[in-house]
Amino acid sequence: MAKSANCPSCGAAVVFRSAASIFAVCEYCNSTLVRHDQNLEDIGKMAALVEDRSPLQLGTEGRWQGLHFALIGRIQLRYSQGLWNEWHLMFDDMNTGWLSEASGEYVLTFQKFPREPIPAFTELQPESRVTLFSRSWVVTNIEDAECIAGQGELPFKVGAGYKAPVVDLRDGDNFATIDYSDTPPLVFIGSPIKFEDMAFANLREGMPLPDGSVEAQVFRCPSCGSPMSARSAEIKAVGCGSCGAVVDASDHNHQLLSKAMATQDEHYAPRIEIGSKGVLEGKPVELIGFLVKRTTSEGVHYDWREYLLAGENGTYRWLVEYNGHWNIVDVPSRQPRYSNHTDSVNYEGVKYKHFSTYQAEVLQVAGEFTWRVTRGERSDLIDFVAPPLMLSREKTKSEVSWSLCRYAEAEEIQAAFKLKSGVLPRAFGVYANQPNPWEEAHRRVCKLFWKFALVAVVAQLLLAFVFGGKTLLQQPVEFNHLNADETFVSQTFTLGSQVKKLTVENETDLNNNWFDLQLVLVNKETGASWPTARGLAYYHGVDGGESWSEGSRSDEVSFVDIPPGTYYLAIDPDLAPENRTPVRSALKVSKGSVPWSNFIFLMLFLMFFPVFSRMRLASFETSRWSESDHAPSSDDDDDE
Repeated sequence: MAKSANCPSCGAAVVFRSAASIFAVCEYCNSTLVRHDQNLEDIGKMAALVEDRSPLQLGTEGRWQGLHFALIGRIQLRYSQGLWNEWHLMFDDMNTGWLSEASGEYVLTFQKFPREPIPAFTELQPESRVTLFSRSWVVTNIEDAECIAGQGELPFKVGAGYKAPVVDLRDGDNFATIDYSDTPPLVFIGSPIKFEDMAFANLREGMPLPDGSVEAQVFRCPSCGSPMSARSAEIKAVGCGSCGAVVDASDHNHQLLSKAMATQDEHYAPRIEIGSKGVLEGKPVELIGFLVKRTTSEGVHYDWREYLLAGENGTYRWLVEYNGHWNIVDVPSRQPRYSNHTDSVNYEGVKYKHFSTYQAEVLQVAGEFTWRVTRGERSDLIDFVAPPLMLSREKTKSEVSWSLCRYAEAEEIQAAFKLKSGVLPRAFGVYANQPNPWEEAHRRVCKLFWKFALVAVVAQLLLAFVFGGKTLLQQPVEFNHLNADETFVSQTFTLGSQVKKLTVENETDLNNNWFDLQLVLVNKETGASWPTARGLAYYHGVDGGESWSEGSRSDEVSFVDIPPGTYYLAIDPDLAPENRTPVRSALKVSKGSVPWSNFIFLMLFLMFFPVFSRMRLASFETSRWSESDHAPSSDDDDDE
């Protein structure tokens, strides 16, 4: 049941909706109040909240796993790179939790009490392993944060300057935070969530769009005097578009984070002007920042451009461009599982292959950024590709983060920002996650090949076994020395039409023997004849314990273009004089079957297309991977 009391400073009613709330900030006079049953103690004024682009506010409601909740308190914290909010929420069942909000990313957590000992803050570093709740977690972020201000109901006492060293941990879809501001440290367990999955209501008016609701802070570059601005306190660094100096926007003296670029330094112009607005993938965005980064490999510099986009509901996105190749970049909803030196990462059912590991350096900064970016800033990156997607892992001294990239054609970017034709450069070369343009063509060619191949096989089988060869005569024959001088005359057979190929087969029982045949095909009505001579021999034995054989027991001869009529075969045998064993033969006459040579040539012709298509596909992939850490070895390398 909610309890209320009057603020001792201004007399306004202060309501405590949660029994766990012991601390509140009066919304009228900003007094910091501590609850002692029904009596409130005023312990001073709470610092004012820093204005940001958060779409949330006290009283915002939502649903999670079917249970209604409301935001009842807020802590605003500053860390080395910017600000983030911790929203205290209460469910209808009176349980409470925390909703972390940082640059449009949201994580819902609940306090838990682990049995395992918690390591000291100073013992941890990015990628350290921590065991909590019988699970191994990976340290992804370490921050020595500080509380700026509070608002609404909170379960503990905070104030401006309140130190909050925190460590973020990940285990797949699971998220944990260790808060070292208390003794023993507090542990919160939960998971990242999507803004649209929380069914938020009563949001700040106008905040779903990237239009800032705060008057921009205007100042001049301390290096060159050019006018600069920051649209809100959420912007922590502003790069001067004139001289390249980077200014700390959160410092009222506007101190330099990094000096201006030297005259000899190469200056890069953004392909899309800072301040451009557009609709990307159906969502409104505004381009607010521009970076140039570089990596060096074997003495060769590779530079690329990155664009920071302010999106809806306080979110941020990126565009990355290299040699005319574009990627739309977002923070993935959950962190991929990764172990050092792995050659692949599985994420959302997709396998990403390791492409390259490298170090990036910031060369140029212009526009606004939500962290204190500086020229010369370095980070270690690992890219994994599954075209058209890419997972990129970035590691700094205090943080490990992932980005999910999708390859986009220049035409998509041009349409998103309504750019004039030809403003964006044509892409050249092959990019890491560029879709293979021949993949779909190869798939279509293979599909057509199998269709035509199936038709060819069916046609050949029909011709061969249904409309093909037909046996016209089968007759056993015995040749021996007693009738060696007699001509053997076969039974007759009839050809109803002209036959392109007539086949005569002899299957004998020759055994270490030979014989010759004078064979004549005779038309019984006209006397026309087609003579031929055949010889058969077959020998076998054992030599040195190994069996051997030579020759053949069977023979086949063909007659072509035979006209219709009644025919017989006349055969004069010539038997081996040294072997008196009779020779038995199975004589067979048949119409010539459909030749398989045409079928083979047809299949070879059809195979040319998928083979060519496959070679074209493979050539593109070779070009892709030649730019990776897994470049194919050349013949010269093999020779060496």
